[in-house]
Amino acid sequence: MSKPTKRPMRIRLLSGLAAALLAAGCASTPEAPTPAPAAEPQPQQSAPPPAPSATPRAAAPVTPPPVLNPRHPERYVVRKGDTLWDISAMFLRDPWYWPEIWYANPQVENPHLIYPGDVLTLVYLDGRPRLILERGPATAERLEPRIRVEPLEDAILTVPYDRIAAFLSRPTVLDRDTIDEAPYILTSRAGHLAHGSFTEVYVRGADFGEDDLYSVVNVGAPLRDPDTGRLLGYEGIYVGEGRVIRTGDPATLQLQATTREALNGDKLVPIETDFPLRFTPRPPEQEVDGRIISVLNGVARASTYQIVTLNRGTKHGLEPGHVLSVWQAGERVRDRFEGGRVELPDEYAGNLMIFRSYEDLSFGLIMQASNEIRVLDRVRNP
Repeated sequence: MSKPTKRPMRIRLLSGLAAALLAAGCASTPEAPTPAPAAEPQPQQSAPPPAPSATPRAAAPVTPPPVLNPRHPERYVVRKGDTLWDISAMFLRDPWYWPEIWYANPQVENPHLIYPGDVLTLVYLDGRPRLILERGPATAERLEPRIRVEPLEDAILTVPYDRIAAFLSRPTVLDRDTIDEAPYILTSRAGHLAHGSFTEVYVRGADFGEDDLYSVVNVGAPLRDPDTGRLLGYEGIYVGEGRVIRTGDPATLQLQATTREALNGDKLVPIETDFPLRFTPRPPEQEVDGRIISVLNGVARASTYQIVTLNRGTKHGLEPGHVLSVWQAGERVRDRFEGGRVELPDEYAGNLMIFRSYEDLSFGLIMQASNEIRVLDRVRNP
């Protein structure tokens, strides 16, 4: 029997890396322009034909001034284990207004990175609150000009690392092309249908290299936009990891650290380990109105520090660091007094922060939940 031809692997993951950059400091308010002198009267001329009217731009959402936390400190020394979100909440009632009060001191080497031992002082510049950064002794020594590379790993993160690191390294949403073209588990030496940790399985569909690492993913339920019904992707159910121990067609992969049984047909996705965790919490620059379409691990309700999927992405203006409020969708109830059915108003349930975004969907971390947060709840600008 002739040897089957390998299919080229062309993986397009919705769970690829999202570059998350720290936001720049607030720009100063420009001075009002000097009024032009009045023009001298000119001889009356016939009016030119009217120019075609331009389509008006949508007005940007009005950002209210930030409100300080009534219990804010005047001065704070950053400690190991702090996060940017925690520090923001310490000074502000709404942490996502952090860029409004941050003063990017140009005399400080990379003032957007904050390290343990640094000192934050609240001052007022032109009547507005500002936070000024002063490097602590340990940081100043660590960042001397003779040291060319900043120790980024020491800078504080935006959210707790352990809450999203495992998620970021695992594919959780797959598109149709990935499902069709990703390599897969063929079978095992014993011919079993399901396989546990340290089992050796035969895999096909890629030009495997020895010691290559892959995530093993089971294709789950389809994810559809609840507003349009359009298919956005498929849930990727993480099974475990595997390492290629012998190349060829089929190659041999040893399963490692599985969380559930791997099945014949499960997909293999290259493991990604380099992902950013530093971004600045801030409101979106344009109006967003979307829904939660799933909660990680297939549960129906989410609480603080759980991960949710939204049906809005980069084409709707969402980027890592954007904060959205969550509203419980109002139910339709029967009015037994006047008759008919009445839709109850939406109720505030908490807020979340986007940490990864794609064209049509995003992943967010619930930062605060005052009520139950459920699938199909709405997300809007805070």
